[in-house]
Amino acid sequence: MSVRELIAAIGEYQIAVAATLAAVPVLAFVVTLLHPKGEGGQSPWRYIYALLVYFACLPGIMAAVLTGYTMMFIKANLLDANAVVYFLPIVSMVVTLMVMKRQVDFDEIPGFDRLSGLMVLLGITFMILLAIEKTRIWIVFGGGFTALLAIVAVVFALLKWGGYMLFRRRDEPKIDMPL
Repeated sequence: MSVRELIAAIGEYQIAVAATLAAVPVLAFVVTLLHPKGEGGQSPWRYIYALLVYFACLPGIMAAVLTGYTMMFIKANLLDANAVVYFLPIVSMVVTLMVMKRQVDFDEIPGFDRLSGLMVLLGITFMILLAIEKTRIWIVFGGGFTALLAIVAVVFALLKWGGYMLFRRRDEPKIDMPL
């Protein structure tokens, strides 16, 4: 199954996908009503918030990458794109995070720092690749799309390693360069 076929399959169940994506911010709102403000970092609530963050952010990040790739590299018309697949996960992610931010500090949610780091890494990698694609640097190397994907993997690995080395604590071990 290709990614195109997966997107088409998801598009066939638009109502179920839309209901699922709309349920995440609604659940986040309900959870914020169940405890006093500032107690979202306490034991049972922090894990519920962690689940909601993952349920919102994973589809949202994938949809953001898909939308960016479609818009910048394929140059497809987003007016013809399926809004449930391309835009609703991003909206669900943003709304869920905004609702949760009112009641809980994201530093208290387990795993949120990893997801935010992933979002930043993907954004930086995407900007670098867009710059490479727009300047046609990859043509100099005589490569096609596969060479561009290899450059993507190397840039992502170096950014991840560099980010770890830059922001690690003194008690954390050093990691060798990934190349």
